[in-house]
Amino acid sequence: MWEILQTYWLYYLIGQYPDGPLGGLALTLVLAALALVLALPVGIVLALCRLSPYRLLRWPVTAVVFVVRGTPLLMVVFWAYFLLPTITGHMTDQFNTMLAALVIFDGAYLAEIIRAGIQAIPKGQMESARSLGFDYLRAMRLVILPQALRNMLPSLVNQFVSTIKETSLGYIISLGEVSFVATQINTQLLTRPAEVYLLLGLTYFVLCFSLSRFAFWLERRLAAGASSPGTR
Repeated sequence: MWEILQTYWLYYLIGQYPDGPLGGLALTLVLAALALVLALPVGIVLALCRLSPYRLLRWPVTAVVFVVRGTPLLMVVFWAYFLLPTITGHMTDQFNTMLAALVIFDGAYLAEIIRAGIQAIPKGQMESARSLGFDYLRAMRLVILPQALRNMLPSLVNQFVSTIKETSLGYIISLGEVSFVATQINTQLLTRPAEVYLLLGLTYFVLCFSLSRFAFWLERRLAAGASSPGTR
């Protein structure tokens, strides 16, 4: 495995870049981070619609969230792959196809995370904001959401972990993320698949385990800060 790293480490990290498109581990991290950043506002909007008192707004959004959450990401990737060219009128590249699929999928999951975070905020916070003359949206934007998002940081890190693993499905549309690059390396070597895929598994483990421990540390830190006298 060390010999494989010595020979292919640059290709494994960045793919064919700068002589070709970015790939490998760098593309995996860029895709996961960008998907989470773009899915966050989608999740906020969906969460607010889920909490809306208006049934005409709440019910359709609830149905969409349940359908997406109940559908395998593989199907969402296929939808994006075949539907986006129909909508845009031209072929969409693999990166944008996978990004769209991840934004849709993660947006639905983030909607439930954010909805739970908002509902965890004491109702007195909204009542106090409204008594100060804030309308609903302003109170939500300036008072409720900042508190909810702060409490949700560990969950957002865990969602980032899930998104990193989800990027591996880009393999089915020939996106050059790290699992696709590992397969390309294995095709060149032919006789060492166990070592190549062990390296790939270790890569995912180190990334995801490190982020999971960071989420655990962040959760404990936020809990300690909330319970300290100076924060009350």
